[in-house]
Parts: sequence; C-alpha cells; structure tokens
Amino acid sequence: MIRIGHGYDVHKLGADRRLVLCGTDIPYEKGLVGHSDADVAVHALMDAILGALALGDIGKLFPDTDPAYKGADSMVLLMDVIQRMTGAGYRLGNLDITIIAEKPKLAPYIMEMRDNLAAVFGCELSQVSVKATTEEGLGLAGQGIGAHANVLLMKC
Repeated sequence: MIRIGHGYDVHKLGADRRLVLCGTDIPYEKGLVGHSDADVAVHALMDAILGALALGDIGKLFPDTDPAYKGADSMVLLMDVIQRMTGAGYRLGNLDITIIAEKPKLAPYIMEMRDNLAAVFGCELSQVSVKATTEEGLGLAGQGIGAHANVLLMKC
C-alpha cells in the first residue's frame, strides 16, 4: 500500500531570528518568526507525512501553546514524526519540497538541505527533492517564506 501526503506552511520574516530551512542555517538579516525555530520547509514536510498517515498535523503533536517546544529544533521534531511513520509500518518512497521566498536566494543551500533530510530519513539522496522559487513579487512578496511538501510513503 502507498500513501500520499501534502503539507503547506508559511511564516513571517522578522528581526533577531535565525533563518533555518531543512536544518540549514541561511545567512540573512532576518529569520522566520515562530514558536520553534520556524523551519517552514520541515514543518510542511512533517504535515505531509502526518497527513499521509491520517495522524493530524504538527499543531496537534507539537502545539505552540506548549513551552516544551519553544525554540525547538524542527529537525528533532521531524525525527519524532519519522518514528511515528516507521512505527505505523511505512517508509519513505520520496519527498518533494518547494520553498517560496523572494529573498534570500536559496540555490547555494539546496544540496545541504537535501543532504540533511536524506540523513534524518536514512534514505538515498535521490529520494529527496528540494526546490526554491519566487512569486515574482506577488504573494509573500518578501514578507515571509512558505513551503509546500509532498511525500509518497510505502508500506514496509
């Protein structure tokens, strides 16, 4: 059996925050605002996995009202979601993330992002796709960063 999931997330950019995407620190004068490290791409990915498994979303598992998740590393939270995935008898077929950002340019960091995700899943790099695009000044228009993620999960 296979399961497909989709996730979407968006966060505002703000001062005095790190910009972290797929576990990669991106040098920039602003970072994403959120209760955790606000790694919008990993948040979308976790929601895609949880959606594929019909387990709700990250707000249900890691609520922003819980002080335990204040400043949390999203890659650590992703490991928890992966454990739930494997515990349910599934493995990753592939994942595809699109990050939407006007600035900064993300192309120099894409390979590191893919490497980080492949490492946490324990999978081949070819199973992990990360892309970045802009909205040509429309939509988020530099006020934030969004991400869409799709996953294909396969029964072990």
